[in-house]
Formats: sequence, C-alpha cells, structure tokens
Amino acid sequence: MKKLNYVAAGLSTIGFSLILAAVIILNNTNVSTLSISNSVFTLKEESTSTEAVTNNSNIRKMSAVVQEERDIAPSKLLRVEVYDGLTIEELSARLNRNLGNAALAGKGELIANYCLSKGVDPYVATAIMIHETGRGTSTMIRTCNNVAGQKGSPSCMGAYKGYDTIDDGIRGAIDNLYRNYYAVGLDTVEKMGPKYAEGSEWPSKINGYVAKIKNS
Repeated sequence: MKKLNYVAAGLSTIGFSLILAAVIILNNTNVSTLSISNSVFTLKEESTSTEAVTNNSNIRKMSAVVQEERDIAPSKLLRVEVYDGLTIEELSARLNRNLGNAALAGKGELIANYCLSKGVDPYVATAIMIHETGRGTSTMIRTCNNVAGQKGSPSCMGAYKGYDTIDDGIRGAIDNLYRNYYAVGLDTVEKMGPKYAEGSEWPSKINGYVAKIKNS
C-alpha cells in the first residue's frame, strides 16, 4: 500500500513538472510572439516616421517654391504703365535716348516724372527742349540753364530767363508749358505754335522730334 502511495506521489510530481514545463514553454512562446509583434509594430512606427519626415521635407520644399513664387510675383504683377504703354523706367530710358550727350544727358527720369505730375506730354516737352537747345549744346543752356528758350527774369543773355541749375531749368520749362499752354487749352503742338515761336515751321519741327522719340 505504501509503495502504491509512493508511486502515485511520484507520478503526481512528474505530472506537475510536466504541466509546469508546458506553462513555461507556452509563456515563452507568447513572449516570443509578443516580441515579434512588437518588432513588427516598431518597424511600422519607424516606417511611418520616415514617411512623415519625407512628407515634411516635401512640404517644406513646396512651401519654399510657393514663397519664391510669392516673392517673384510682385515684380511680375506690379507693372505700372504711366504713359504710352510704358513704365516710368521705360519712359525715362526712351527720353534719355534722345537727349544727347551734353547738358540734357540723363535727365529723362526728371522730365518724365515732372511732366506726368503736371499733366504735360513728356514727348512734347522733350521735343521742345531738344529743338530749343540743340540737344543740350546751345550757349543759352550752357550759360543760363535755360532749356526751352523761355524769356523772363532773372534775365540772362538779354531777355532770356536764367536758372541756377539744369534741373531748375527743366522744371521751369515744364511749369511754363503747364501754366501758359495746357492750362488754357493749348494742349497740342499746333495750338502751341503761334504763341510759342514766331516761325511757322516750329510745329512741324517739334512734331518731327516727337515722332523720333516715340519710335526710339
């Protein structure tokens, strides 16, 4: 009887050991599976993170391109045409091409801006200055800074008006055109002619210069 009890106890111990071993194996298997699952999850997370970095990089690149287009856009969109389909820079350059290399050289911007501020045709004003000064080479412009053959005081070279600087002379000439011609309805070369000059050929000469300026 005692032997049977010993055998039963032994078998019970072996059985418990086997169960314990099975549980341990099962647990190890679960841990391994969990580890693999975690590994897969980690890889997925890393992949997602990489995609996010790539996407963020692309977004930054796209943002930079958009910003660059925005920076460039104003210069493309803000073309302000001030006269005859030209910007102030283009108009100034056109006038400069006709002002010669003497006293009037490089004064296109001043003439353009001041004419437009007064409502005076910049082509006509420039044509008159070219004609009256021989493209800035006459004695009157060199001595009196008078760019348009105006008479008045302070006097210089007899009845002609003197100015302190060429710029003053240019503004004075344009002021004269505005006050004494445009403001009273003499707003074309033909209307100006009889009052501005004694010679009947003056209008055709001025219009000839205007045509050259427009086509330059």
